[in-house]
Order: sequence, then C-alpha cells, then structure tokens
Amino acid sequence: MADTTLTRRRTAGTASGTSSRASKSNNDQKGERLIIGSVDFIILFVVLLLVIIGTIMIFSASYYSAGNNEAFNYDIYYFLKKHLTYLAVGMIAMIILANYNYKGLKPFLPIAYGASLVFLVLVLIFGTEINGAKRWLWFFQPSEVAKLALILFLSSYIDENKNILTTPKGFVRCIAIVCVPTGLIAIENLSTAIVTFAIGMGILFIGTPNKRFFLPFIPLGGLGLLAGIALASFRLERIKAWLNPFDYAQDTGYQAVQSFYAIASGGFLGLGLGHSRQKLGYIPEAHNDIIFSILCEELGFFGAAIVIILFMILIWRVIRVSMLADTEFGVLTAGGIIIMIGIQVIMNIAVVTNTMPNTGIPLPFISYGGTSLIIMLISMGIVLNISKFQKV
Repeated sequence: MADTTLTRRRTAGTASGTSSRASKSNNDQKGERLIIGSVDFIILFVVLLLVIIGTIMIFSASYYSAGNNEAFNYDIYYFLKKHLTYLAVGMIAMIILANYNYKGLKPFLPIAYGASLVFLVLVLIFGTEINGAKRWLWFFQPSEVAKLALILFLSSYIDENKNILTTPKGFVRCIAIVCVPTGLIAIENLSTAIVTFAIGMGILFIGTPNKRFFLPFIPLGGLGLLAGIALASFRLERIKAWLNPFDYAQDTGYQAVQSFYAIASGGFLGLGLGHSRQKLGYIPEAHNDIIFSILCEELGFFGAAIVIILFMILIWRVIRVSMLADTEFGVLTAGGIIIMIGIQVIMNIAVVTNTMPNTGIPLPFISYGGTSLIIMLISMGIVLNISKFQKV
C-alpha cells in the first residue's frame, strides 16, 4: 500500500451523522482515504434513548414486587438503585473505550479470552445456583463476559493471522476458538450457548471468502442443538408448552400466557406508564427477561414499535461502522457486536410473543441485569471508537 491517508476534517450533515477535523491527506492505491473524526452520534443517541427507556421500565416493572418483599426491605427503589449503579459503571466504561484506540486492545485479548474460559469453568464448580442453573460467579455472569471476549479475540486472531480463513485447516482452528466457550456455556445455559455460537459463526461468515467451509458444520450444529434439548427433560417440556401454552398455563406455559395477557391488554397506546396489571404478582420477576411484555402493556403497540425501530436504527448504524472500519479487526469486531445485540433482541421478543420456546435471554439495554448492561455499554464504547476510523 502507498501512503495511507489520515484526514482530519469538519463536515456538517454528512451521511454518517458525524463531524471530523481537517488535516493533511494523501490517497492510497485504491483511492481510499482514512477519516479520523468524532464518534457516530446517531449510535450514541440511540443507545442513550434505549438506556433511558430501560431505566424507566425497570423501575415501573419492579417497584411492586420490591415494595412487597421483605427480602428487598420493602424498598420500591431497590432494583432501580442497583440498576443505576450498574449503569454508572457501564457509562464510564463506554466513555473511556470510546476515546481509547480500539487497536490498543489487541495485546490484552488472549489473556481476556483465556480468563473468560477460566471463569466459565469456575462457575460450574463454585457458581451460585439460581432456578436450578449455575450461571453466577460471585457478582457477575461469566457467560456475558465470554461473549465479548470471544468477539474481540476471534476478530484479532483473524486479523493477525492473515489468510487463515482461506484454508480448511485454518477455518477449523477458528471454529475451535468458538466451540470451547460455547461448549462450557451449554452445560448450564443452552440459550446463551446458542447466542455465543451464532456470534462466532457470524464473525467467521463475514471473514471467510469460501462459504463452502461452513457446509460440514451445519448438520453438526443441528445435532448439537438436538442433543442439548434431549439431554434435559425440562427443555422438552418448554417446547410442549411453546406449542400449546394454554394447556400448560399453570406450570411451564405460565409465563407465556401471562405475557399474552399483558400484550393484549396494552392495545395500541397502552394502559399508561406504571399501570401494568400483570406485574402485580402475575408475571414473576417482570423486570428481567420478560420486561418487553410489560412495556407492551404500559406503552402499547406504539411504544413497542418505537423500541423496535430504535434497535433497527442501531443495527443499521453499527453495520455501517463495520463496513467502513479501517482494519479487518474493526470490521469483524463491530460485526460481531451487532450480531450479539441483534440475536438477543430477536430471541427476547420472540420469547415474549411465544414465537420461540422460552429462554433466558435479556433484552439489551432494557432488561434488568448488571453484567449484561455493563458488557453492552462496553461493546458500544468499542463500536463508537471504531466509528472514528472510517475508510472513504
């Protein structure tokens, strides 16, 4: 490559919605220029809107159960205060990473990936069991950390080992990087393992020139999913409840039926913020993964559509950042992050509407959950930094 252009310029009303400061410029062999400017403010604005909506909905969905539970000291602000603490940590991390050159993360990524695997093993041994599954280690969920560690390490590994995805041997090595954390997560959490595997395969799909390499792994992935379902009887029960929720309305289909009631009650404009009936003891832990049903009940189809549109805008802008990133590391990292967010949004809304069997996948930026929120905001900080370096 000839001299790479490093241009700092200020523009207004550009398609990227960002401004950049003018400096010297040259052209490379492909006629591309590297624009070093400010962050994508559309992404930042959408994330802030989603976080605000999430904070409001978490308080609305949780104040009744918290205020009527001795375990929470009858404090209606219990979950809101904890959420605001997680939010503060996540926002600080996002701001720092938005201003830290993402390429500087590379030396730390093998350690981060290795540490995430250690945490996934430790949670199986020493993890806190909640609802029959060990997913918490001390104060965090290792599976959430592992997803981001996989995105960053796999993207960096492909970038550092040029042409590794052009040979079957290299492709299998990358598949192994994906399968190790996926397998460890699947022992206790099949739904998160599916998300993790989809993230890894999505990154490989973006980076692999020969898509035929994927053909042998499609049936293997299907067999792995079937094995994961067959080895746990409760997953078969969930599938039965998914197909006929009202036949299981008192047990495995209870949450789906109550979610139906919430969505149906909301209508077009909703019952009004704070006026949900289903959160009054009918939907357990309404502030967690099922929070979208409370949003539909209180804000109606109109409010739900706004949230979905915001996610669509976010997905579009991050895809754009990925396409314009100045390095393959940036392309794959931004691509992996938006795959993670997109899959979780689709799966969460699909569960709430009973389009797929019940799983424990949080709605990004909206559901209550400290580890998930912090990891999502860290991811957005990295994306915002990548958006500063764009090829034109």
